[in-house]
Amino acid sequence: MNYEAQIAELTMQNAQLKRELDQLRKLIFGAKKERFVTENVTPGQLSLFEDLSVGQGPVEEQTKEIISYERKKPSKKHEGRNEIPDHLPVIEVIIEPDQDVTGMKKIGEEITETLEYTAASLVKKRIIRPKYALPQNEGIIIGKLPSRPIEKGIAEASLLSHLIVSKFIDHLPFYRQIQIFKREFDWNVSASTINDWFVACCTLIEPLYEELKRQVLSSGYLQVDESPIKVLDSDKPGSTHQGYQWVYHSPERRLVLFDYRKGRGMHGPKEVLENYNGWLQCDGYGVYDKIATLEGIQIAGCLAHARRYYHEALSNDKKRAEYALVIFQNIYEIERANKSMNPLDRKLDRLAKVKPHLDNLKSWVEEECVKVLPKSAIGKAMSYTQSQWHKLYNLLEDGRLEIDNNLIENKIRPLALGRKNYLFAGSHDGAKRIAMIYSFMGTCKANDVNPNEWLKNVLEKIPDTKMSELSNLLPIGKVQQV
Repeated sequence: MNYEAQIAELTMQNAQLKRELDQLRKLIFGAKKERFVTENVTPGQLSLFEDLSVGQGPVEEQTKEIISYERKKPSKKHEGRNEIPDHLPVIEVIIEPDQDVTGMKKIGEEITETLEYTAASLVKKRIIRPKYALPQNEGIIIGKLPSRPIEKGIAEASLLSHLIVSKFIDHLPFYRQIQIFKREFDWNVSASTINDWFVACCTLIEPLYEELKRQVLSSGYLQVDESPIKVLDSDKPGSTHQGYQWVYHSPERRLVLFDYRKGRGMHGPKEVLENYNGWLQCDGYGVYDKIATLEGIQIAGCLAHARRYYHEALSNDKKRAEYALVIFQNIYEIERANKSMNPLDRKLDRLAKVKPHLDNLKSWVEEECVKVLPKSAIGKAMSYTQSQWHKLYNLLEDGRLEIDNNLIENKIRPLALGRKNYLFAGSHDGAKRIAMIYSFMGTCKANDVNPNEWLKNVLEKIPDTKMSELSNLLPIGKVQQV
């Protein structure tokens, strides 16, 4: 028996288990942001990370040290109360003195402004259409009913938009909204009715979703990522299917597209991107490399994903991980400075300032990777970086490209929050409808458009809108439309 090989294998397994334990602790107790401050970059800054190196000798017994000090709080003048916005409706209440003011001259007034909350209300809208008989019994005339989102339905666009936005923006499942309607307005509505309304709305705006997809794919630069979603499996009662929401984001035109697929394979994005021409920015998932073989697609990497591996390796090999993190830190400082540049100047700035840091990282990884265990955290970090070199260097080719994929991860966040509340989609068709709504809500947010007002307006207008004019209903500026 080769005891040395066995010991090496056990040591590696132990390191892996410790790394996984550290990651779980960070997920449960740690902050989500991956801030990094190294000890040797800026004097006076403390390291945010303890030296928890694995495989570097026994850990010394820790002693408790009580530190007593006085902290002087900087004197900061209070900026005062925030002004009440001028656009809010005003109710004036005039309070006269208790005394008789007859014959007195008014010399001024004191104004005190407060805020009052008026709860949302349900209003029964009664549409009355008088009938008129034509002379000589030639018939009857009556006013035409205006178009409604749901034909013969009682729900107006304002109610429908409120239901949808409350679920997908405020993360209130339909059943909770039903409880609120019962408590606040003594109105009973069934879950099936609400769901039927939602399905009808999605059917109504589906052509607009297709127009949004067309606009997204006409962009020359897309970020792409995928996120899981549980879907009830009709073939196995009580069980769920692991589906995926593929997300496409155009940073230039501020457009977001969610596309539901049953799996994480190549079929879905290949179908969507079949006729796409331009840059595709992604992480290291192998499917994207296969997609990059499609004609007209250029692929770019994500610096944040490469950096994340080194951040996770801090407890495994602090010295090497910090060396790499300092390089990433320097690159991000350059990116913060060139953010306002036009694409050409930004490209030239990256070639002059960012490329030397990437070259340094590449040389260092090639030199150090042979000195670490391939399956260790630092080994995996280096391996990932090596597999992404061509994508990372492509970031230097076009100044339009962001340095990472963080923007699209922000667009996925509402989906992650929503999953915690409604847990799963009721069907694959339901998951497609979820994708449709998140596409519009994400685009609204990217363009600073009120989603409730936008959706209400769309539901009112789309029944009478021509297909050729659908783009006018998208929550984007006309300068962005093609």
